[in-house]
Amino acid sequence: MIKTSYVSRTIAELKPSGIRRFFDLAANLEGVVSLGVGEPDFVTSWAVREAAINSLEEGYTSYTANAGLFELRSEISKYMEKQFHVSYRPEDQIIVTVGASQALDITLRTILNPGEEVIVVEPCFVAYAPLVTMAGGIPVTVQTSKDDDFKLTPEQLEAAITPKTKAVLICSPNNPTGTQLEQAELVMLADIVKKHDLLVISDEIYAELAYDEVFTSFAAIDGMMERTIVINGFSKGFAMTGWRLGFVCAPKEISEAMLKLHQYAMMCAPTMAQHAALEALKHGMQDVEEMRRSYRRRRNYIVKSFNDIGLDCHKPGGAFYAFPSIEKTGMTSMEFAERLLKEELVAVVPGDVFGESGEGHIRCSYASSMEHLQEALKRMERFMKNHS
Repeated sequence: MIKTSYVSRTIAELKPSGIRRFFDLAANLEGVVSLGVGEPDFVTSWAVREAAINSLEEGYTSYTANAGLFELRSEISKYMEKQFHVSYRPEDQIIVTVGASQALDITLRTILNPGEEVIVVEPCFVAYAPLVTMAGGIPVTVQTSKDDDFKLTPEQLEAAITPKTKAVLICSPNNPTGTQLEQAELVMLADIVKKHDLLVISDEIYAELAYDEVFTSFAAIDGMMERTIVINGFSKGFAMTGWRLGFVCAPKEISEAMLKLHQYAMMCAPTMAQHAALEALKHGMQDVEEMRRSYRRRRNYIVKSFNDIGLDCHKPGGAFYAFPSIEKTGMTSMEFAERLLKEELVAVVPGDVFGESGEGHIRCSYASSMEHLQEALKRMERFMKNHS
C-alpha cells in the first residue's frame, strides 16, 4: 500500500476553478441559457481561418523559432506601437506563447524567488493566485470595492507593499468586473510602483474591448516601460480562444530569461495558429472594430436591464462582463447562482469565486446574441419577482 501521496502539497492544496464547476452543472441540464462563458460568441473571421488552412496546405508543419515567427513578432511590435504607443523590439522583447495564460505562467516563474510576494487585485481571474503559488510566490490579495467601481486605489496599493513584494498583477479592462483604469489612475499607481522599485504584470488581454475611454497600456506610462511586463493575446479581441495564442512583451533582461523557460517547457506556439494571427494583425482590425461595437450595444442593454429588474450594476468600461450586485436578495453569490440555475435554467458565475470582494455579486458574460441575452433577462426578471 502507498502511504505517501505522489502529488505535491502545493498542487494538492489548490482549489479547483469555481467557474468550471458551474459550467459542468449547466452542461448536464436541458434548456440552459448560459451567461457564464468568458469567450466571444463570434467565430474567428474566415480570412484568419483560411490563413491557417493555407499554411497547412503549403506544408508549414514544423517548429518555428522558440520565440515565434519573426514576421509575427514584427507585426506584434507594429501593433503595440500603433494601438498602444509602446515600442518593443521583435528580436528580444516579444515572445509568442500558447495563450495569454502561458505568458502569465512563464512571467511569474521567471521573476519570482521562493517566498516573494505578488499583489493580486481582486476580484480577478481565478488563475492569478494559483499561478503565483505554483511559481513559488505568495499571492497578497487586495480587495477592491464597488464603491470605487472595483478600482485599485493608491492607498490600497501602498498599504499592501512589504519588503517581500516583487510585483503587482493588474488586469484592465478587468475580468470579472469590466472595470477599466484610466490614464490618470495608472499614473498614480505607477508613482508608488517606482517608489518601491516593483514590477507590474499588466494583463491587457481585453485591451481591444474598451468602450468609453481610450485604453492606456501600463507600459505607456512615463518611466514604466522598463518595469512592466505586458500580457496580451488573440483570444478575446480577435475571437480566437481555441487557437491558444498569446504573447508577452517585456524588457530584454526579463524576456531573454523567460525565453529559456519557454524553450524547455513549450518549444514554441503552434505554427498554423501563428500564421492565423499574422493574418489577423495585418488585415483583421476591421473585424475587431465590428465586434467591439456589437459588445458595446450588448453592454448597454444588459446593464440597463439589470438595473431595471432590481440588480444594481455599474457600467463596465471594457471586456464583456457585467458584475451586478445581488445583495438586495439576501442570498450569497453561490446561493443565488445555484437557485437561478435550478429554478430558471440560467447559468451565471458567483462573484466570490473571483475573490472575497466578489461576494454579493454575479458575473454575467454578454458575449452572446441579443436574443440569448433577452431570454436570460426575461428569466432573471421572473426569478427576482419570485424572490422579492
